[in-house]
Amino acid sequence: MAKPFTLTQLRYFAVVARLRSMTGAAAELLVTQSAVSTAVAELEKAVDAQLFVRNRSAGLKLTGAGSRFAQELDSFLDHADRLYESATGLSSTLSGALSVGVFAPLAPFRLPVILQMFHTRFPGVDVTFLEADLGELRTAVLDGRCDVAIMYGLGLDSRFQATVVERIPPHVLVAAGHPAARTPDVAVSLHDFADEPMILLDLPLSRDYYESLARAAGVVPKVHYRFSGYETVRSFVAQGHGYALLNQRVANDRPYSGGRVVALDLADELPPIEVALVRSAAITPTRRTLAFEQVCADFYAGAPTTGNQAPPIPTPSQED
Repeated sequence: MAKPFTLTQLRYFAVVARLRSMTGAAAELLVTQSAVSTAVAELEKAVDAQLFVRNRSAGLKLTGAGSRFAQELDSFLDHADRLYESATGLSSTLSGALSVGVFAPLAPFRLPVILQMFHTRFPGVDVTFLEADLGELRTAVLDGRCDVAIMYGLGLDSRFQATVVERIPPHVLVAAGHPAARTPDVAVSLHDFADEPMILLDLPLSRDYYESLARAAGVVPKVHYRFSGYETVRSFVAQGHGYALLNQRVANDRPYSGGRVVALDLADELPPIEVALVRSAAITPTRRTLAFEQVCADFYAGAPTTGNQAPPIPTPSQED
């Protein structure tokens, strides 16, 4: 027998699950808090399961059942929207919310242009972002807080589905006054910097990648400073405090601190870092997610950016 819950109850629950707040959900939905709490209570009664743990000091937390319910719900609501659009002849457009995670050092490089392309194609989609380190992004993708993330493909396993969109080789960054900066077109080796202080981009998984590059080159780096900010690393390099090993190249060679930096190619055969679109393998992607992934793929491939056609839901063979 079908359970007597409504789409309104499901939509209210989805917003509460995302915000972890009845008050915040009511404000976003433009309804009273009592309407939201009543809808959630009726939904829990209909499915015969407690979906939230209510704690006065910590707010709302999804139960195990609530977390599983929330993971499946987004694709269900997306399907309901498609049924409506099909009946009303609006199936060529997309609307609704999309949550995108982005690895903090990547955000300034690619994200503004990608968002501009996406809004040109799909102006009806409300995109929000979570800018975080790789560890937090992995958690956010798995628990459904992010529909998809643009991140480095480090530390992923079978719980994730990843599509590589770019491979970026590492380079050495030095101050403009460094001897190696006099011949910027000449590739260098990490051995050339073995006795110099290193400034490490100290983020979860990223630090392991850079340290693995040094090991692969047979070098034990003398890490002098550790920073989580990409621009902070560049600024310290510019002032002559050491060299850095990085991947993303910044067009502007003048960091916030002043001075100049020079990027040097590496002669060592070291693995590039992979930029990937990552989502949970356990959650069926919505058309909004697939549309965003297609825009990203087009951006990285340099494909045309015209059109406003939503992609179809892929068959299992297309997902492989």
